[in-house]
Amino acid sequence: MARRVLILVENLPSPFDRRVWQEATTLRAAGYEVSIICPTGKGCEKHFESIDGIDIWRYDLPAEGEGALGYLVEYSAALAFTFYLSLRVLFKKGFDAIHACNPPDLFFLIGAFYKLFGKKFLFDHHDANPELYEAKFGRRGFLYRVMLALEDWTFRFADVSIATNESYRRIAIGRGGMPPQRVFVVRSGPSLERMKIVPPVPSLKKGRKYLVGYVGVMGKQEGIDLLLKSVEVLVKEKKRTDIHFGLVGGGTSLQEMKDLAKTLGVADYVTFTGRVSDAELLAMLNTADVCVNPDVANDMNDISTMNKIMEYMALGKPIVQFDLVEGRFSAREASLYAKRNDPADFALRILELMENPQKRAAMGEFGRRRVENELEWRYEAPKLLAAYEALLGSPFGLSRFDGRAGSVG
Repeated sequence: MARRVLILVENLPSPFDRRVWQEATTLRAAGYEVSIICPTGKGCEKHFESIDGIDIWRYDLPAEGEGALGYLVEYSAALAFTFYLSLRVLFKKGFDAIHACNPPDLFFLIGAFYKLFGKKFLFDHHDANPELYEAKFGRRGFLYRVMLALEDWTFRFADVSIATNESYRRIAIGRGGMPPQRVFVVRSGPSLERMKIVPPVPSLKKGRKYLVGYVGVMGKQEGIDLLLKSVEVLVKEKKRTDIHFGLVGGGTSLQEMKDLAKTLGVADYVTFTGRVSDAELLAMLNTADVCVNPDVANDMNDISTMNKIMEYMALGKPIVQFDLVEGRFSAREASLYAKRNDPADFALRILELMENPQKRAAMGEFGRRRVENELEWRYEAPKLLAAYEALLGSPFGLSRFDGRAGSVG
């Protein structure tokens, strides 16, 4: 019989979540039966559908959480809906392993339940939630310690953990106590079949000479406010009215960022698209002369690999970002690095590229080659399959849980 996998994901619907969908299709191509449980979302409204042989079960979530209470409501609802749908999947087709993607670090409760019946539990570590909490709320305290505790329990119950980079692998081994041989680095490499170079759409420049592109979540830790302040520097101090900004993505701070653009007097220079189709995303990024990643420099973003960086590189685009550890590792010579959290310096780096087309071309070419030769998803797929061999190739009943107290250190 084919080995059966149930993937749990809360923060984005499938197949919109690019990493999860690449993992699912890779497993399916390798002969696994794959089911996914996730929320609904724009373009993913059906509560059940099968795409490319992968069954997708979806549930409706309350509005995205803001503040501690909002996240508690959102995550509690997600946990309840996910557990209910996991029972439906179990009785309809069954599964041998649960593949849980965070956030939140609550799916270990479902994994622990099914481990009682011989199922395996794989943790796919997307976000370092203690650092994410600190980045969102600017403090530690009691809830930060709760985040550490939930992370600790997740690693305790995991038979195998997947890390998106070496920084996350160190967390799994150091803070999480995972045996090194059970932690696999599987980066979120872009698919060149999806990230296609297509002709630019000049109308997206809104009559201006240059376009700066961005794709990502409109959230507080993504630094969109810093990017808008950079736009203000360019327009008001540098008198550059020939640059337009196309920002692709949705999130809890989208309206707040639109309002900030008006407050700063730069709304005419910024297009906020909200969440759009792949075709619209590709049109914006392929038209862009420069792409940006304004993620705030903090403990969370320093250790996180941003999908947008490698997607820009896949399209041969030069990048400007703040100087972050993993961001520099991914992009290397494909990016310029502004002083951390300094919007004025960020603006200067954008100008540096706008005024040097040869440099833009060389950086874009470097990034494209790096993706083609090192970072594309086809180089990561074998690592994912190796993690699954470690997970399902070992005897049922193997567990890391040893009854330790719930340490948060």
